[in-house]
Amino acid sequence: MNSIRNVAIIAHVDHGKTTLVDKLLQQSGGLRRAEEGQDRILDNNALERERGITILSKNASTEYKGVRVNIVDTPGHVDFGGQVERVLGTVEGALLIVDAWEGPMAQTRFVTKKALEMGLKIIVVINKIDRDGCRPHEALDKVFDLFCDLNASDDQLDFPHVFCSARAGICKTELDAPETDLLPLLDMILEHVPAPKGSPENPFLFQIATLEYDGFLGRLATGKILEGRLKSGATVMRSTVEGGWARTRVQKVLRHVGVGFEPIEEAQAGDIVSLAGIGDFDIGDTLCAGEPSAVRSEPLPRIKVDPPTISMTFGVNDGPLSGKSGGKFLTGTHLQDRLARAMLGDPALLVEKADGPSNFKVSGRGVLHLSILIETMRREGYEFTVGAPEVICRTDENGQTLEPVELVEIDTPQEYVGPVIEELGRRHGEMTDMQNTPTGDTRVVFKLPSRGLIGLRSLLLSISRGYAVMQNSFEGWQPWSGDIPLRTTGSLVAKEPGTALAYALWKLEERGTFFVEPGAEVYEGMIVGEANRPDDIVVNVNKGKQLTNVRASGSDDAIQLEPARKLSLEECITYIKPDEKVEVTPNGLRLRKTLLSELERKRRPNSRES
Repeated sequence: MNSIRNVAIIAHVDHGKTTLVDKLLQQSGGLRRAEEGQDRILDNNALERERGITILSKNASTEYKGVRVNIVDTPGHVDFGGQVERVLGTVEGALLIVDAWEGPMAQTRFVTKKALEMGLKIIVVINKIDRDGCRPHEALDKVFDLFCDLNASDDQLDFPHVFCSARAGICKTELDAPETDLLPLLDMILEHVPAPKGSPENPFLFQIATLEYDGFLGRLATGKILEGRLKSGATVMRSTVEGGWARTRVQKVLRHVGVGFEPIEEAQAGDIVSLAGIGDFDIGDTLCAGEPSAVRSEPLPRIKVDPPTISMTFGVNDGPLSGKSGGKFLTGTHLQDRLARAMLGDPALLVEKADGPSNFKVSGRGVLHLSILIETMRREGYEFTVGAPEVICRTDENGQTLEPVELVEIDTPQEYVGPVIEELGRRHGEMTDMQNTPTGDTRVVFKLPSRGLIGLRSLLLSISRGYAVMQNSFEGWQPWSGDIPLRTTGSLVAKEPGTALAYALWKLEERGTFFVEPGAEVYEGMIVGEANRPDDIVVNVNKGKQLTNVRASGSDDAIQLEPARKLSLEECITYIKPDEKVEVTPNGLRLRKTLLSELERKRRPNSRES
């Protein structure tokens, strides 16, 4: 057992976790020749590379001084906190990465709290010491203050630390010490992180912590062997969600070597492995040795994560343009099966049947959490609709309605502090702190209802002309604070089906901002733009110029349109109101009204119509 160390990499988003893992594996010889020289090698998902964030937790390992060091890279964004919570139970220690310039941020507090609650041995890594204007000692002091705020024990407060630059591949125990490579950090892991508990001589016991996928072997169950040994081809018992047990055969036992897999004949207690061929398993299932008559009476407690805070309704696309945008999976059965698979691989995701045929209520930890699922499904060829996000509330023992609340940190130039505070106050935010940063910006901290985050990020960028930086983390629950007006403008709604014409768009530009360009196919009820008034406006974007046989004395006016506003998936989700939907297709996104009766009311003679 002394020859194994299991450690997680935890940090706020963009503080250098994945880069640090790359350098550790390179310098310790944990990469194969074909993998050397690559950057962000663990971010093997297309969305992760496009967005520059880690979405799924990853496993890697390296050999150092005769010890196998299993490394778990975790996401840094708060919306993927469920990934962090379920893998921390497979390790005995953690490297807490903190940016030497920014210091502890919102997600730093969340992951540190979880690690301390589980009793993990934490090694603090102050990263990016080569960055201009960084403050390594100040960042270290703030980490100590954070530990105190989280009621860390005396032993946890006495944490080892190291200063490093993951990008340069160097570290040192003190700032005035000579620079070395990152291998002293591995020495600290061997010295301070305890070896796994358990004994290879006990009966086999294993719990599935995460799901991986291999193109040849299919679904892989990954976790830590808690007790005993496991051989390839062994027959074990697996717990089921219903509370029973099922016999299953482990076809292959795979050990992580570098960032890949290696089949092995036998693994023992303390090692993190992936199992192939164990059937239809769920995350949290218990695997153990024994016959049905001698099996454990109770499985291990299932993995618990914080509950979802945001929900959206997924449904079949029944619009006029359904099936015309490259969609391969259009039916309610396709949608239901895909959402069921998504829920199996993500304990922080909840899928329930909603009102109406082929409608499903999908709940997650935030808009980004759900938008990543939507984008993944869109790229796989699914076509469907999603409704406006809604906050998930709960009721306490006194019958009082509680809503989730977030801790929001916003860095903005001083000249925009007033408008930012005004906007947060309008969304029922409560300011808890305000201080100046060494860069001359101002950091304001708010406690804000989770529903107040919807559409806030893009609005802050508009208010601050792109300078504001916002971070948030789940804080808890509080009594319902009343209605929050999120969008004060109406929509421009197409009057009839057809093709959008440049002349019609040009004549209607004073009504608002358009989302469609000339030549786009539209239909009745489709949202083609944002109105500059609170009410929806029905417009005819198909109306062409009247032609006559009289030649004009001069040339016709040249049509110069403002560029159409292209909304990203997150912007579409946060833009729509409860009576609107987003049509998600492989080839693009469309917005539409869902209450056609409301559209008909606006088409009456006394309504405002263009």
